[in-house]
Formats: sequence, structure tokens, C-alpha cells
Amino acid sequence: QVQLVETGGGLVQPGGSLRLSCAASGLSLDYWAMGWFRQAPGKEREGVSCIGSSDGDTYYADSVEGRFTISRDYAKHTVYLQMNSPQTADPAVYPCAADITDESFRLCALGGSNIQSYWGQGTQVTVSS
Repeated sequence: QVQLVETGGGLVQPGGSLRLSCAASGLSLDYWAMGWFRQAPGKEREGVSCIGSSDGDTYYADSVEGRFTISRDYAKHTVYLQMNSPQTADPAVYPCAADITDESFRLCALGGSNIQSYWGQGTQVTVSS
């Protein structure tokens, strides 16, 4: 059974930092796109940042470009989202996703393929001073 388990969410102060982790198990997702989405109450789900297996294949939403960094540890089957300088627009539930179509843009901007994808339950991020 494939599982994506997110950790690292919590309360962070504006201007602080937080690192989210998404650990995959049950299947090798090394050649899948993986990434982070977010959904705040009353808002649509948004692709935040995604990464493919090809060098340099990353995607960032305009709202997080320059503040968030996505990375991937193949040995640990984990993808990370380093959140720096969080803003009041960032609080949301952040689910992790994986898609068999190994393209960061397709996953984040288009919501993935209709072939095969997996989603985690999400981790809550709250920004408050």
C-alpha cells in the first residue's frame, strides 16, 4: 500500500522558517513527480512547489518563489519543503502528492495526470506572531 506521510507542520512566526517532510512508502517513487499543495478554508487547492526526477525540474507558484525551496532525498524516499519568511497568506493544510507523469509543471500547475497519483493527508501550517 502506497503511503505519503507529511510531517513538520505547526505554528511559525512571520519571517521565521519551517520545513515540511513527505515520506513515501510502499512503492518506489524515484521516477515520479512529487510536490506540495495547499488548501486554506474557502479556497481552492493550489500547487505550491513540485519536483521531477530530472535535474532542474522544479516548479514554484509565484506566491512562494524565492521563499520556499523544494528538495528530494532519494535514499530516504522523502521530499522536503523549506518554508522561509512565511507570510499571512501561507497558512493552510499542506498535502503532499506524487504523480506517475514525471513533470513538476504537470503535477503542480495542472493537478497531475489522470493516470496514477497518490496523496497524503496533509499537515497544517499556521503563521502567527
